[in-house]
Amino acid sequence: MTDSLAGHYIADAAKVFRNLKRLADGAAAQVSDEEFFRVIDAESNSVALIMKHVAGNLRSRWTDFLTSDGEKPDRHRDSEFVAAEGEDRRAIEARWEAGWRTLFETLDSLAGVDPLRTVTIRGEPHTVVEAVNRQLSHYGQHVGQIVFLAKHLRGPQWETLSIARGRSEAFNAKMDEERR
Repeated sequence: MTDSLAGHYIADAAKVFRNLKRLADGAAAQVSDEEFFRVIDAESNSVALIMKHVAGNLRSRWTDFLTSDGEKPDRHRDSEFVAAEGEDRRAIEARWEAGWRTLFETLDSLAGVDPLRTVTIRGEPHTVVEAVNRQLSHYGQHVGQIVFLAKHLRGPQWETLSIARGRSEAFNAKMDEERR
């Protein structure tokens, strides 16, 4: 990025993206292979399909971020919401990891780039900041879905990924102690 504010923005965005990925990974790790593919009703997606969709979006949006439209012509978005014959958890998780790797490599490459530079997504112009914010929002929504589904599927076996219910005061006290 061209100045300290722009550099700070990209660094903070990367931190938020990493936290989103950590939450989704933590949630997905708690579900069995069967639960990973379970659809809870006809209008819902499974954890697997949400991860497959996000992976497709990550690849499309962040590959050649500055030089090509964020909606790549070889992306078939609708297929991201269909469990393909023979598609297993390992394949979906590998695609997920590759997509996130593309995002983080792209963010690392934005040093010295004007944050007001124009990029396109589906032919629509966005500044770099607008494009990053668009994806932060999009991935945040889907990570929330993954966490909600995993928590629902695990029920009482769910292991919280944040501050446990009824444990806020203890958490705050621990944080205060660590700051001393």
